[in-house]
Amino acid sequence: MQAYPDTSFLCALYRSQANSSLAAVYFQAMPGPLEVTTLLLYEFRHAVRFQIRLHRHNSAKGHPRPEGVKMLADLKADLVGGAVVIIPGPWPLVHSAAERLSELYTDAHGNRSMDILHVATAIELGAKEFLTFDGKQKKLAEAEGLVVPV
Repeated sequence: MQAYPDTSFLCALYRSQANSSLAAVYFQAMPGPLEVTTLLLYEFRHAVRFQIRLHRHNSAKGHPRPEGVKMLADLKADLVGGAVVIIPGPWPLVHSAAERLSELYTDAHGNRSMDILHVATAIELGAKEFLTFDGKQKKLAEAEGLVVPV
């Protein structure tokens, strides 16, 4: 595996935001499909649904329903079309790696559990690169020897 993305990378691919052009350029230049796990898909889809809910309760926050629905539909189209593929995660190894990362970095850096799980997944899948626009995740990935190219 060359690169493993986090949710911030998927959000930049499927919603227009500051880092979308960087994500799109990287995605289009990839020699193969973007590989994701069910954990990453769950977090992305949940985040989109949560943003829809936020917007419904306060229009200054979150994403309007049509935008969120489009994000989910575009991801589904890429999964069906093969531009994004689901690969199995070695979950017992990921959980062990996540525990190690948590012990090493959480107190000093304040990493959240899902962020640690994504970096641990990248490590256990043998990724060389970690695709993120999240500053804390970038620091964690780089501390573990992953390159963050975007």
